Amino acid sequence: MSLFKRLLNPNYKSDEKAKKSDRGKYYPEEKLPIDEKFTYNFNKNGGKFLYCENVEEVLEAFDNILLENDWYERDVFCINDQLASRFDGFNLSFSKKQSAAFFLSTCESLVANNGSILLCSNQIKEKKLSELPFNFVIFATTSQLVDTISEGLRIIKNQSGNHIPTNITTIQDFETNKEKDFMTYGSSTKNLYLLLLEDL
Repeated sequence: MSLFKRLLNPNYKSDEKAKKSDRGKYYPEEKLPIDEKFTYNFNKNGGKFLYCENVEEVLEAFDNILLENDWYERDVFCINDQLASRFDGFNLSFSKKQSAAFFLSTCESLVANNGSILLCSNQIKEKKLSELPFNFVIFATTSQLVDTISEGLRIIKNQSGNHIPTNITTIQDFETNKEKDFMTYGSSTKNLYLLLLEDL
């Protein structure tokens, strides 16, 4: 992905400054790539982003999250059995208890224009976000990046056929001390880690 190559390139900032000085005052704004836009907005919302190139890096990052939060030998709320088996071996107790230390899940899409995570009843059944644990660990892939929520909804509709899932929602607020405005009224704040696996 272009963003992650840029992160590893030390000359990127000086290249960007040179490009900007060549552009005129009234030249149209350059459109950000979808991956860069998502990363910027997700971090601005307070989410914790862990980019992984392969499954080994995903497991290592997951281990670091457990270590950082002291979540070993704790209950994990996980509805997805495939995900539970993928992260088996960390001495966790996978259950459906809402009092668990954290919620482990996949998502439908990663929405770039507002840095949110799109979920539906495939991940959270009929539960409200407020009924789920405060801490989230979301496993996603780079192919799940979409520009807008409507693109994400279109993908859900196309994959579901006649059985469109209910309880479709987004999580966008990841900081507890952030000031609320009328756009975030009623939304649940979650401490969220995103494990993003490169699959493109």
